[in-house]
Amino acid sequence: MPRPRKPPSPFRYFNSSPEVIRLVVMMYVRFPLSLRNVEGLLFERGIDICHETVRLWWNRFGPLFAGDIRRQRVSRMRGFCHWRWHLDEMYVKLNGEMVYLWRAVNHEGEVLESYVTRTRDKAAALSFMKKALKRHGSPEAITTDGLRSYGAAMNELGNAEKREVGRWANNRVENSHLPFRRRERAMLRFRQMKTLQKFALVHANVHNHFALECHFVGRQIYKERRSGALAEWQILAS
Repeated sequence: MPRPRKPPSPFRYFNSSPEVIRLVVMMYVRFPLSLRNVEGLLFERGIDICHETVRLWWNRFGPLFAGDIRRQRVSRMRGFCHWRWHLDEMYVKLNGEMVYLWRAVNHEGEVLESYVTRTRDKAAALSFMKKALKRHGSPEAITTDGLRSYGAAMNELGNAEKREVGRWANNRVENSHLPFRRRERAMLRFRQMKTLQKFALVHANVHNHFALECHFVGRQIYKERRSGALAEWQILAS
């Protein structure tokens, strides 16, 4: 019986090593650095690449790495149906026009879903919630702000009784916006909706992967978790 063919490596058409490509993508997505900042930092390490190469690599490999991370985390999380979700939408300026980035966060601050729309009406909320529920299953409770689009969408989905609204109840998702805002300022904002959607998904998964809750554990445990996360990153798409 013939052996199953191994899928081709996504790095096969690139002269640079996979380790360098993973390092470049991690530096650009995880930290608030510009393309030229990454180019300069790599040059200090003896790696000479152009800033346009950084742009090419994060566009090419960022979604690939994020997909690997998301599949691993979703498979582990689907069994926890009692988890609480926090939903919120944030404004993002796109060529002078305001669009909305909808985000779902669990009770531990892990970003579950990101979705970009031009409106924040019932249709947009319904599309966003269907996407999140299909991928992550149904939670025990869903905390939102007072936006009526959430109530209308949840009435149609039949889970309106799970909705909770409070003055400070949604601080978990409000605080989760901060890493994305810092990254947005470093990129000098976005110009296309598809670029915003792609980067929001990639950034969310990379942030989840390296969010180690260092303020909840001791230094030694944090160092072990950090080493484990970096070791997992170094074998993505291998």
